[in-house]
Amino acid sequence: MIEIQYSTEVRAAKASGSAIVALESTIITHGMPYPQNVEVAAQVEQDIRDAGATPATIAVMAGVLHVGLEPAQLQALGQTKGVAKVSRADMPACIAMGKTGATTVAATMIAARLAGITVFATGGIGGVHKGAETSFDISADLMELAQTPVTVVAAGAKAILDIPKTLEILETQGVPVISYGQDSFPAFWSAQSDLMAPLRMDSAAEIARAQITRSTMGLPGGQLIANPIPHEAEIAAEVLAPVIAQAQSEADAQGVSGKAVTPFLLQRIFELTEGRSLTANIALVRNNARLAAEIAKEMAALNA
Repeated sequence: MIEIQYSTEVRAAKASGSAIVALESTIITHGMPYPQNVEVAAQVEQDIRDAGATPATIAVMAGVLHVGLEPAQLQALGQTKGVAKVSRADMPACIAMGKTGATTVAATMIAARLAGITVFATGGIGGVHKGAETSFDISADLMELAQTPVTVVAAGAKAILDIPKTLEILETQGVPVISYGQDSFPAFWSAQSDLMAPLRMDSAAEIARAQITRSTMGLPGGQLIANPIPHEAEIAAEVLAPVIAQAQSEADAQGVSGKAVTPFLLQRIFELTEGRSLTANIALVRNNARLAAEIAKEMAALNA
């Protein structure tokens, strides 16, 4: 087994069998500038504590996989330059070469599984990029959901993606897509979309039982919980549509491709919405963290 360094808080939670929620680290290194990145990360961790669970922010630091960061480590990561963005393909190489890497959804799921953590809160998952029929640009997050037994709480898939194709891939891979508290699949910055979610659940207890039942049946993979952004923080889909279209057009014109696409689009949308997209993003991440904590508590109780 790979060496995992646990924070003091996470080690205590594991020893007592209490609820733990995994958190990714790309929001710290690639989401916003210092010190706002650290402030938001600390706030999301506190939201989880306030909901009765323990946060476990995951990152690779100098070749060591950390599950849970001490406050000083969080500060250090938030100020480190040139941090790699690691997914399934490059996470082992990052560890082997002693480098520092921030975990994407897929990499965080892998680390959570290694650490015995079954719930993970993020902003939005990756998915099928627009134009994927020619570029084949499909996020590793989707295949990770199909094989790694972690419940992922997100505000849907990122709105810059081809959401119908993303849902089709998830269906093909047998991933349960569960909308929380509504019938439509949320559209990241917008609470509603014109797409129906395959499944709906209205309680954390139902969600926890579904994942445990899946594992009991011997089925691989996790489940995606699509948690709509709070209405007071959302940006209407009709407002965002032309903004996303403009950002995508600029990316195409500049030849942006691969891993550079998502950060480019998110930055341009931030600029075009005069910062509203980031404000909404922070609100939805915090909202997801709170729901994830409730699900983790239910899972801990069922597994006790």
